[in-house]
Amino acid sequence: MIVIPMAGRSQRFYDAGYDRPKYRLELDGRSVFAHAVASFEAAFATTPFLFIAAAEAEAFVRAEARALGVAAFEVVSLSTVTAGQAETVERGLDEVGGSGPLTIFNIDTFRPGFAFPGAPLAAADGWLEVFKGSGANWSYVKPAPGPEPWALETAEKTPISDLCCTGLYHFARAADFRQALAAERQRPQAAELYVAPLYNHLIARGQRIGWRLIGPDEVVFCGTPAEYEALLPA
Repeated sequence: MIVIPMAGRSQRFYDAGYDRPKYRLELDGRSVFAHAVASFEAAFATTPFLFIAAAEAEAFVRAEARALGVAAFEVVSLSTVTAGQAETVERGLDEVGGSGPLTIFNIDTFRPGFAFPGAPLAAADGWLEVFKGSGANWSYVKPAPGPEPWALETAEKTPISDLCCTGLYHFARAADFRQALAAERQRPQAAELYVAPLYNHLIARGQRIGWRLIGPDEVVFCGTPAEYEALLPA
């Protein structure tokens, strides 16, 4: 299942004078929503999608998903603010169930031509997609020693390496996500319930978490007014 949590309030965009949430803004004739979801076009016919959004977004999400050609999807509407992205995903899963693989992706990021990785990550308990960067606004992966792409630690808003997460998180089993979130609630590592820190609980249990490095030109970020405006035609 591919899960797109989009229950945020887009406050930075409203503060900047926009009159609609960021996923409804237009870019090159399509909505930001359409650009983000189209990242997974290769999976439209074979993989179920779950969109978790504010109640007022449901009709828009359904119309856009159908227009894109997503074969199987569900929309879970939330009427209250959550404690973070991980809790948003949990609430969606509570409504639809599911115990298989879980891929989480941001609604304000584009990953054109995305394809799921092969070995060794295909057999991992989970993995994160990363690019080389810096700054205090990313989640991070600290790589384990050696040539294989395994993670020693993850962190949110704390630069523990130069491997910044694109916002794409994969868990081989939804049950692992739930168990890690339950453990995170007992000893939270950040002010909100983010997804990236959950992997530390799986690593502590001896599970194998990997990372996939992509080039900065393979991902497009559209989460702030400045990022969106930089993508508009000159």
